[in-house]
Amino acid sequence: IDNWLQPNLTGIKTAGDLKSLNLLEPLRSILTWDQMQRLDREAPAHFTTPLGNNIPIDYSGEAPEISLRLQEMFGVTTHPTVGHTPLRITLLSPARRPVQTTMDIPGFWASSYADVRKDMRARYPKHPWPEDPTKADPTLRAKPRRK
Repeated sequence: IDNWLQPNLTGIKTAGDLKSLNLLEPLRSILTWDQMQRLDREAPAHFTTPLGNNIPIDYSGEAPEISLRLQEMFGVTTHPTVGHTPLRITLLSPARRPVQTTMDIPGFWASSYADVRKDMRARYPKHPWPEDPTKADPTLRAKPRRK
């Protein structure tokens, strides 16, 4: 610990300073390349969405968590995991406000999505809200304008 952590503790005076310390970089400095690859595989820093966007994974809570717009998860039929742990997903409206939090995306599509869809269609009529989100393409765009 003295070799890898001590140099990074310079200037830490409060619990808040310690809490904001990024331990990943000092830890990486002592890992071999193979160990870093395993760490990235088993505890990735980002979740890649079906659209190819990298969403940072927050590991500070009880479960790893991501927040992303609901439409970006259209077409997803299996719940994303980190290792064997399901991600806690906070689904956001097009305005990036929390709509629903789930640890079971297939269950969400099958149950409460219908109610969320009804509310979202009223608030965001220019965005797609398919009846069957498991068969829809993920998107971040509003519906195209009619000509």
